Amino acid sequence: MIKKLAGIVILSGISFMGISQTIPTKKTSGRPDIPGTFAVELGINGDVSGPKDFDLGFWGSRTVNIYYQYEFRILKSGFSFVPGIGLSMERYKFKNEYTLGYTSSTSSEIIMVPPEDAGVPNIQKSQLITNYIDVPVELRFSTNPDDPSRSFKISVGGRIGYLYDSFTKLKYKQNGEVKKLKDKQDFQLTKIRYGLTGRIGFGGFSLFGYYNLTPLFEEGKGLKENNQYNDFNTFTIGISFASF
Repeated sequence: MIKKLAGIVILSGISFMGISQTIPTKKTSGRPDIPGTFAVELGINGDVSGPKDFDLGFWGSRTVNIYYQYEFRILKSGFSFVPGIGLSMERYKFKNEYTLGYTSSTSSEIIMVPPEDAGVPNIQKSQLITNYIDVPVELRFSTNPDDPSRSFKISVGGRIGYLYDSFTKLKYKQNGEVKKLKDKQDFQLTKIRYGLTGRIGFGGFSLFGYYNLTPLFEEGKGLKENNQYNDFNTFTIGISFASF
């Protein structure tokens, strides 16, 4: 599934390239004549005031984003409009080996299941995996727009994403053998998300941050705390590498 979607992203990039070749551009020194950029973002995920049982490990809660972006310069200024498309693959690792589940087989109420009730012995790792198709949009300022590989950049923007895949994954040990168990469900996760992004960097390297304005779970359908729904949000911080 992910390979097919990656192919879609690449074909979308080729389409952008085809469109851009019909627009006369002025060649500048210092930048290869390749329309658009491919960016890879590596980040760490966190939650904002999530339930205490939704206890995330730092290194295991990570994100990998792969985007194709095309920069439209605004007149001859240092500002540009940068839309894109790509994949966002997020992991949430639980420190306490809890996992997501339902209160019963006939219920739609989501809970954090303790390891002793998970149905498998000796849990070593527990994760929630969420994969999105993202459309990022940025307003970027560059100090040297004619040579982006040697330019200081700062940008603000947002992204909207669609959840196309989600599952929990347990790694456990049984009879001396390490096993893995995946449970593929939607878990009342928010299907369409949107949030704010910001980045600062030089050339193809930058630091970025993303704050999810929509809750991780659907409002009023996710995890409870003190008998009330906790509609908490998530964020990601990390580094980005872009080609030219």
